[in-house]
Amino acid sequence: MVELNPKIGQKDIEQIPTRNGYGEGLVELGAADENVVVLTADLAESTRAQDFANKFPSRFIECGVAEQNMMGVAAGLALYGKTAFVSSYAVFSPGRSWDQFRVSVCYSQANVKVAGAHTGISVGPDGATHQALEDVAIARVLPNVTVIVPCDSIETKKATIALGKMKGPAYFRFAREKTPVMTTAQTPFEIGKAIVFKEGADVALIGSGPVLYNGLVAAMELEKEGISVMVVNNHTIKPIDSETIIAAAKKCGAVVTLEEHQTMGGCGSAVAEVLAQNYPVPVEMVGMPNSFGESGQPEELIEKYGMGKEAIKNAIKKVMKRKSS
Repeated sequence: MVELNPKIGQKDIEQIPTRNGYGEGLVELGAADENVVVLTADLAESTRAQDFANKFPSRFIECGVAEQNMMGVAAGLALYGKTAFVSSYAVFSPGRSWDQFRVSVCYSQANVKVAGAHTGISVGPDGATHQALEDVAIARVLPNVTVIVPCDSIETKKATIALGKMKGPAYFRFAREKTPVMTTAQTPFEIGKAIVFKEGADVALIGSGPVLYNGLVAAMELEKEGISVMVVNNHTIKPIDSETIIAAAKKCGAVVTLEEHQTMGGCGSAVAEVLAQNYPVPVEMVGMPNSFGESGQPEELIEKYGMGKEAIKNAIKKVMKRKSS
């Protein structure tokens, strides 16, 4: 078993915004590689790109509120040998700048890493216009791109560093609010390799992002009811770890996917595609139910739109009934 935070499920578990891991990772990368450059569109502090700007001001570019131009500038820098990180809210990058991301970055195989902040419904009071719930879908359909959804601040730092060392286009997302720290410095992270957080035999819960914490707690509580749930952290949506997903489906015979994203086109769809082609089993998807978000407190919105602990338990019990019918 991998090492996880022993305080999972406890009220005093440490909570840190995943975006903090991005800032920390950029600073470490910048110290190790002088070709790393960071760009932002008037959101340095919010995305935590400011950490890099403070340390390496000559390699930081403030593009102003011009996300499409920023993507083009990043592509140009990358094609001249730089490792360019684009930092903005996900509704703007890759949302508003998707055309430039598609052609200038992915088609050109430019070494640009697009970091999308303020993703998911947990953006809260900022409302529907700023809650990126479609970003994974629009990114993963593009050829040549790697797509990662880290589960906590520690994993976000690891993903930032790993992507900085990898050549080629990438998109990864992180959240605004503080979320539980599930992993530790010793928890493994490798691009394209899912991690089994918890073994189980009845249902495999395969998810990504901070909302996976709700899945872990739900799985622990279901153990008391005699339901054994495997929990898989599928942090890399593309290239997806088909081997681990198929093995989980074979062992458990039923799958629930979990993500803070539309159930169409994201982690759930990617997992279902793998299973449909290789080992079909009953699948239930927990995520945003084909809806825009709204303003509200993060936890209230998670509950309202069916991504809370009880909703996950219900999905697990539902897929078990399908499995046995």
